[in-house]
Amino acid sequence: MTDPVHPMATSPAVPAPAVSEAAGHPVPVTDPAPVTASATEADTAPAADPTTAAEVISSGRALLGIELGSTRIKAVLIDPAGTVLASGAHAWENRLIDGIWTYGLDEVVSGVQAAYAALAEDVRERHATELTALAGLGVSAMMHGYLAFDADGELLVPFRTWRNTTTGSASAMLSEAFGRNIPLRWSVSHLLHAVLEGEEHVARIAHLNTLAGHVHELLSGRRVLGIGDASGMFPIDAATHEYDERLLDAFAGLDAVREVPWDLRELLPRPLVAGEAAGTLTADGAALLDPTGALRPGAVMAPPEGDAGTGMVATNSVRPRTGNVSAGTSAFAMVVLESDLPTAREEIDLVATPAGDAVAMIHTNNCTGDLDQWLGLLGEAAALTGAQVDRDELFRLLFTAALDAPADADGLLVYNYLSGEHQTGVATGRPMVVRPEGVGLVLAPFLRAQLNGAFAALAAGMRVLLRDEGVVCDEMFAHGGIFTTRGVAQQVLADALGVPVAVAESAGEGGAWGMAVLAGHAVARAQGDGAALADHLAQRIFADLELTTLAPDSEGQAGYARWLDRYLAALPVERLAGELIV
Repeated sequence: MTDPVHPMATSPAVPAPAVSEAAGHPVPVTDPAPVTASATEADTAPAADPTTAAEVISSGRALLGIELGSTRIKAVLIDPAGTVLASGAHAWENRLIDGIWTYGLDEVVSGVQAAYAALAEDVRERHATELTALAGLGVSAMMHGYLAFDADGELLVPFRTWRNTTTGSASAMLSEAFGRNIPLRWSVSHLLHAVLEGEEHVARIAHLNTLAGHVHELLSGRRVLGIGDASGMFPIDAATHEYDERLLDAFAGLDAVREVPWDLRELLPRPLVAGEAAGTLTADGAALLDPTGALRPGAVMAPPEGDAGTGMVATNSVRPRTGNVSAGTSAFAMVVLESDLPTAREEIDLVATPAGDAVAMIHTNNCTGDLDQWLGLLGEAAALTGAQVDRDELFRLLFTAALDAPADADGLLVYNYLSGEHQTGVATGRPMVVRPEGVGLVLAPFLRAQLNGAFAALAAGMRVLLRDEGVVCDEMFAHGGIFTTRGVAQQVLADALGVPVAVAESAGEGGAWGMAVLAGHAVARAQGDGAALADHLAQRIFADLELTTLAPDSEGQAGYARWLDRYLAALPVERLAGELIV
């Protein structure tokens, strides 16, 4: 899913990975590849003292976070205060096979190994030492989806990612039975879909997992899951921090599952809150992660989390009335709730923070992917002139030019749907640019429409949450490469949501860093430190973080609202395009 390092604690000398999830950080205009690079774990924050960093690494006190995002597997090494010591990444991409968006599990293992190898090489180059031991380790990945295994641990069907939208009937059945929205991408929706379709493998299912949980099991031998990620498999009871027993019974009572030879309780991994013991890196796990044999086992492992959970950690958005936006290939907004929502809304997912508190989530399948491609096209056009435009400068110019246009983009509409968009009821994606009769194609309004479109589905869902449901959010913290150019996408988002938006000095990538921070919290708890996650973040990680906050502009907010009204009204055109254009 979305994939956005923590901006506060990076080193300018750490090399940038070649590919990332989110638009906003430039690539050379002479590069024919798609423009998908974003700010990395190492862009702007002060570097750790080399001597101290080397000593932290060589003494085995460093913490590792790994995140498997939609287009990049990232590894970030930090010290206990959150300072990034090294990073590594590996590019990968999902494939559409027989109508299913998937990744091969062999690609999962090789990709994690490649990201770790790049990290280990970065350690050698930057700190003249070898990475042989870790204090803590955590794995995060895109949430939800469907990984079903038999009793021998063999995958029964190819991994079905969050991007698949074939589970509509199952999702609707579960939402009605449970009295709350159960999204298409949740594991239980995929499971019931397989049952309803009479798929042969259903009778042989021994356990289910998420991608993060699967990799964690390979490294630790433990089949457990962070509660945030678990809440995207099946609803969680906020009081008990376990799967909701009433809803488990409701699932078992469905006519469709009366004949299956298993109880859902037996299939799901055990949920754990942040800081709970989730095992240690085993000898087999160390050998899998580092086939060279240099890495020793024994690191404390944090409960594996989804990218939404690490996004909350990376933005210190784990207390009630705080929220965060993670913008990448997909996008989601998370608002920590003060109390339960009074009504069930299909636009709103109810999930949990890594500490188990209730969260309202607005999720969209599409965000920066189409924008990436348009920026790549403009970069190719610039390259044809022979111009050697600095990549940072090119993106700064393009993004800044958008602010020269009115907030309603002169009526231009952009539908950035590379895939279907459940948030707006669009089954299959057909990217479109639509302009009213008599309106010319001018660069600034075009770019403004692109930015408006990147956040449109998210803004539609947040309108329901904040306006219709009356949820209060004092401030949103945003991260993702689209925010790298200061004050542009950040202002557009503030105007779109009607909420102040805070961004740290560099907002490029947060998930792997957030997972490393969760590993540090797990180590502290294992050593007898009883601090809750919110206190650990506030006192030890974010105490000195500098943020830039932009409030909604009255004119910009009104202009975006007009634009969004037109966007929503014209959605039937986008739906029709999906039916007619094949």
